[in-house]
Amino acid sequence: MLLSLFLLATTSVYAHSGDFLDISNEEWTRRFGPQKDLAFTGPNSFMHLPYARCLEDSSQPYDIAILGMPFDTTTSYRPGARFGPQSIRTGSGSMGYTLAWGASPSDYGRTMVDCGDVPVSQFDNGKAIEQMEVAYSTLLSRPVKGGVSPKYRQMTSKMALDGKEHPQIVTLGGDHTIVLPILRALYKVYGPISVIHFDSHFDTGNVTGRTEQDRITHGSYFAVAYGENLMTNTSIHGGIRQKTGDRSTLIQDESVGFQTIAAEDIDDYGVKNIVKRIRERVGSTPVYLSLDIDVIDPGLAPATGTPEVGGWTTREMRRIIRGLSGLNFVGADIVEVAPAYDGADEMTSRAAAAIVHDFLNMLQIGAPPKKHPGIFE
Repeated sequence: MLLSLFLLATTSVYAHSGDFLDISNEEWTRRFGPQKDLAFTGPNSFMHLPYARCLEDSSQPYDIAILGMPFDTTTSYRPGARFGPQSIRTGSGSMGYTLAWGASPSDYGRTMVDCGDVPVSQFDNGKAIEQMEVAYSTLLSRPVKGGVSPKYRQMTSKMALDGKEHPQIVTLGGDHTIVLPILRALYKVYGPISVIHFDSHFDTGNVTGRTEQDRITHGSYFAVAYGENLMTNTSIHGGIRQKTGDRSTLIQDESVGFQTIAAEDIDDYGVKNIVKRIRERVGSTPVYLSLDIDVIDPGLAPATGTPEVGGWTTREMRRIIRGLSGLNFVGADIVEVAPAYDGADEMTSRAAAAIVHDFLNMLQIGAPPKKHPGIFE
């Protein structure tokens, strides 16, 4: 990609006179070559991917889109996740090949584009939720690029109601309410979805008796989605550790179609058994993965709206993600990154960016990656 852009630049830069300006003999080009972006320079697109405002510009087709949803006005504690998409992008500058995956997300032959952010209303939650649904539906309905190498393979056509290949979208939140408009959009293409939900909170709060404006929050959107028949009965939580008044919260959660893996289960059963249970739960259904950064312990990822102590480590979470590769994923998101609460090292944004990098690998391969052999094999 960088080479093609460089060659284009050497032949299509205009001089003030209107003629093409050949820069191939200029001193910079002769001595140093392309003007490459470094990890800390260049436009703020995720992983230095090509950037387009895809909602108004269809010139860059894609197989996977990065989409920001800077929405945070249904939070119950600390706001600030509207700044999450930009901070996650900033943390992604040095992404690429890793030993854990044995590959880079760009190695699988699929075209990835950063489609910018949905310009949501900051004052009208109902309008913002509608804007996010329409934006997601619009990008989901675009024809795919169809790959750029023989390694490309179709991923979603076998699940789509129309039998066509649809793009996969990785969404950067925003508070967790963004999942409701996303599920509404996905339902139109795939029917009911199984959700793998990593979070410290259930997010299935009972909405009975609430006003229309009060029903949809970052703690109740799953209950609303289930009531609209957007989800299957085979969804599952991971990393839960919220405090509840009594067991009624658990009963409500089960009525919304979820089973629960508690944060402490990783000590009692281990990563392998957690992965096994999740894979068994969702089976061959269309799967959406939603990850609240507060599933990570706040000692490692403090910049979030409702932190809960005793979470998983970043490494544990990323190992679980690798183990879920090969499921029928239709999309994924990461939410609730509120960078104002981060330290000077911006570690929460960096952790979130690393997880999105894992998503981009996970979505493209048919099975979990093999162990890194290193010196052990």
